[in-house]
Amino acid sequence: MRRRHRLSTALVLGLAAGLLATTAPALADPPGTGQPGEYRPVRGPSAPAEHRFLQKTLPGESLPRHAHAEAAEQAGRIPSTGAPWKLTGPTNIGGRIVDLALDPQQRDTVYAAAASGGLWKSTDAGRTFASAWPDDATQAMGSVSTATDGTIYVGTGEANPGGGSITYEGTGVYRSADRGKTWTNVGLRDSGAIGAVEVDPNDNRILLAAATGSLYSPGGDRGVYRTTDGGTNWRRTLDVPNEFTGAVDVQFDPADPQRVYAVLWDHRRTPEKRTYGGVGSGVYRSTDGGVSWQRLEGGLPEAGPDVGRIGIAAAATEPGRLYAIVNSTAGPFAGFYTSADAGDNWTRLPEPPELKDSQSTFGWWFGKLWVDPDDARHVHVAGVPLLTTKDGGETWTADADSIHVDHHAMVWDRRYPDRVYLGNDGGVYRSDADGDGGWVKAEHEPYTQFYSAAISPQDRSRISGGTQDNGSLRSWGGPRFNEYLGGDGEENLINPANKDNVFACYQYGNCFRSADGGETMTYFTPQTTADRRNWFTPVQFDPNDPKVMYYGGNRLNRSTDGGATWTPISPDLTGGPGQDNYPYGTITTVSAAASDPDTIWVGTDDGRVWVTRDLGGTWTKVLENQPWVTRIAVDERHADTAYVTLSGYRSGSDQAHVLRTKDGGKRWRDLSGNLPDAPVNDVILGFAGLVYVATDQGVFVSHAGLGGHWRRLGDGLPQVPVDDIEYDHGQHRLVAATFGRGLYETWVP
Repeated sequence: MRRRHRLSTALVLGLAAGLLATTAPALADPPGTGQPGEYRPVRGPSAPAEHRFLQKTLPGESLPRHAHAEAAEQAGRIPSTGAPWKLTGPTNIGGRIVDLALDPQQRDTVYAAAASGGLWKSTDAGRTFASAWPDDATQAMGSVSTATDGTIYVGTGEANPGGGSITYEGTGVYRSADRGKTWTNVGLRDSGAIGAVEVDPNDNRILLAAATGSLYSPGGDRGVYRTTDGGTNWRRTLDVPNEFTGAVDVQFDPADPQRVYAVLWDHRRTPEKRTYGGVGSGVYRSTDGGVSWQRLEGGLPEAGPDVGRIGIAAAATEPGRLYAIVNSTAGPFAGFYTSADAGDNWTRLPEPPELKDSQSTFGWWFGKLWVDPDDARHVHVAGVPLLTTKDGGETWTADADSIHVDHHAMVWDRRYPDRVYLGNDGGVYRSDADGDGGWVKAEHEPYTQFYSAAISPQDRSRISGGTQDNGSLRSWGGPRFNEYLGGDGEENLINPANKDNVFACYQYGNCFRSADGGETMTYFTPQTTADRRNWFTPVQFDPNDPKVMYYGGNRLNRSTDGGATWTPISPDLTGGPGQDNYPYGTITTVSAAASDPDTIWVGTDDGRVWVTRDLGGTWTKVLENQPWVTRIAVDERHADTAYVTLSGYRSGSDQAHVLRTKDGGKRWRDLSGNLPDAPVNDVILGFAGLVYVATDQGVFVSHAGLGGHWRRLGDGLPQVPVDDIEYDHGQHRLVAATFGRGLYETWVP
């Protein structure tokens, strides 16, 4: 029986959280079913994970300001070598869209800002999209808008924290006067993220920008900024009360452009916790086009530590009609409000379960609502499902079935009756039924966020991978690509000796095996033993025999029958759990030696590297007090020669990201050399001593004996994090899984 599941992060994390402290006997059946071996989706809302934040930061430190941009500049100075990269897909899946805009002069032209995939342009009413953004610029997007003359403005840096991913910061506001062919930075470089850029409908020279600020560092460009010369000069007109308060939205009132609304939001992520609300959060109004501002009260929640992200929208056909959704600092829904007098007075509306549940436990991920320009009582609210009211908020319906979940953007095209475009974690949709159904998904949108890839030496066309909120995807068994396991796709494997024997996981080590290419999936996690399982739990074949497999929780598990049964072969290899509910203290990578079946190397998220030379009988700790260990690669001829890659951005000084030992871990050499000071996510050992690493700034190659002299591998790979690389030794093919631009491949020696 074929199973395809379109589940958001929220819909599976509740189940996953319940598995974090279980051992083998704890779950006898797969989740959501009474029949062994059959997978069915289970809805269990929980907060999006913090995996990538913890992975990209050093223990006890936050993400340094400008770290990503500075590393990108370093990467840009490294010469390239080798064959060019080319996109191998997917083009039919899509990915997280944070904003949409229409070209006011060219019909059927739509711009879509992908969270970590740049800006995309459609000239056929959202059916196909082509890149409208430089590959060598930051791919982190926050907003897009257009002026009446067709000029495009983009705010970089994503303003929606969470979702299993790190929020990559941007480099300010950009302008294009030729519909995306060329771009100019026009300021606010220290804004961290831009939640909105809005053009005055009566004057294209006047813009307002909502500078959200860094999620990790105080200060910088924050608040609402105004320019009267198209971005040449900016002046902050709405200041922020706190060093971690930022403006997350700004909107001109469609009934009166002199009236403008803005949302300020306290938000901060530290190594110990996240605080997504505070006394600085609130709604503001300007009656002079954004020059001066006042905070709105009159029934909205009073300023306080529990006020989280707020979404607002104004009606065009009923002047003064406003709506606002308020979420708490902790994340859950905290109220839906309306005003009939432009925000002087507010009424709290009914809160049926459909509306309250739509925000799950992480309303800070959404914070958007949209009013039909022809009907002031027809409102859509962003949530896990898309929420719709036709009576001004008295009653609601939820759509989580006809479209992908987790919504972030919507725009009406007034040139067509009832045409609406929608952006969510699954890409771009169009409705010609006023957004009340009839959604048609874009057919070509190559901006999927991949965590992993898997390839087959038996069939070059066969490729799979795990993706953010789009499940585990495969290139066979349906259209190229199609989903065969839901949730956030994590580890994917294809048996090198049997291409139909495949494995796929979703978050927190919920893993499945299949003997028919993924048509039927058997859940095997309950047969493993672990107290904690990482968001991206490693599952690996033994290079000597693919029937032998390894699965890492906080203990290492081994299978000798292709994943049917498992036995723990280690104690807890970590320093124990972390300070919060996130399952820190887990195994992150496993590498068995090809030259010695008894030797296995293991790395952990708390910076430990272990080796056993007797299949787990005894373990030796050979590294500790390191950043997050992302991968270990063992030389195929020498079991004592291993390469270790490390994650984490450091402020002020470079750190080691690639280490090598030739004596089983007694001595280590730093091979980081001229690599950009950015996380290294994977390492592959190729022919003739070549070493390939995947980093947050692309893929690099070096000869093992050259002491850390690296070259950027190939041209044509966008400036986007590469989470995983896979190497086909027989065909000399390297496949890169990028977090925002899909899968790329190239040929290497």
